[in-house]
Amino acid sequence: VQLVESGGGLVQPGGSLRLSCAASGFSFSRYPMTWYRQAPGKGREPVATISNAGTRTDYADSVKGRFTISRDNTENMVYLQMNSLKPEDSAVYYCYVQDYIGATPRDYWGQGTQVTVSS
Repeated sequence: VQLVESGGGLVQPGGSLRLSCAASGFSFSRYPMTWYRQAPGKGREPVATISNAGTRTDYADSVKGRFTISRDNTENMVYLQMNSLKPEDSAVYYCYVQDYIGATPRDYWGQGTQVTVSS
C-alpha cells in the first residue's frame, strides 16, 4: 500500500489549497479514506472522511463549510479542497486508509504534506 500526498504549501489567511493523495496497492474503491492533520505539539486529528463510493462525507467541526473532501475511484485519488484558510489550519496533512486482511485491520499513512497559513 502506498499513499502519496501533494499540494501543500504556504498560503495567506483566507486563501485556498487543494491537497491530493494518490493511492495504490489496495482495492481503493472498497475503503473509506480520511485526511488527518497534525500541528506542532499537538496530536493527529481527523479532518475529513469520505465513504468508499463517495456518497457520504464527514468533517471536523473546525473545518465544516470550508473544506471539501472528494475522491475519484477511476484514478485512485482523494482530494481535500481547503478554502478560507486560517492560521490554525497550519499542520502536516496526512492521507489515511484502513484496510483488512481477513478480519485483521491494517493502518496506512502517507508521508504527509505541510500546509502553512501565514501572512
